[in-house]
Amino acid sequence: MDRELMNMHVGKTIRVDRGGPESRIGKLLAVFEDFFVLLTEKDGVVYYKTNHVRSITESSKDAMKLGLKIPEKLDFKTAENFHKLLESIRFQWVKINRDGGPESLEGVLSDSNKHYASLIVNEEVVRFSLKHIRNISYGLMVDKSANDDEEESSSSSSSSSHNSDNNEDND
Repeated sequence: MDRELMNMHVGKTIRVDRGGPESRIGKLLAVFEDFFVLLTEKDGVVYYKTNHVRSITESSKDAMKLGLKIPEKLDFKTAENFHKLLESIRFQWVKINRDGGPESLEGVLSDSNKHYASLIVNEEVVRFSLKHIRNISYGLMVDKSANDDEEESSSSSSSSSHNSDNNEDND
């Protein structure tokens, strides 16, 4: 995907790819040399390599909606290029290729260079070719909405208010 084209969609809700397991709807947060940042409802912040994206779709009637309230100051990683992004998230728990298929991996990013990234997965060190990484994310998620949290906390506190002394001992 062309960087100039992608920059025209920053701040808009788009669909990345038309379908399939890698297709996601989200808000385009930023575009860099060879990747872009997408905030999705299901996966949080996902970093997509532009050379693996076949299409982007913007609704002409603004029909694609995100079920998230996006914070004003959403903090996400930025970098000049994908390799430098990987360097900035070393030692983080990451998920590579979020489709859930055989080339999807989760683990701790232990090392990266211009050719591969190393992940610690269980008791193995897996080296993953950078040219085969379609997207990556690391533990950054946005709560669906503040109202959902308030409702949950008020219902749980009202149901357990008479046992508050016992709950403090269990913390």
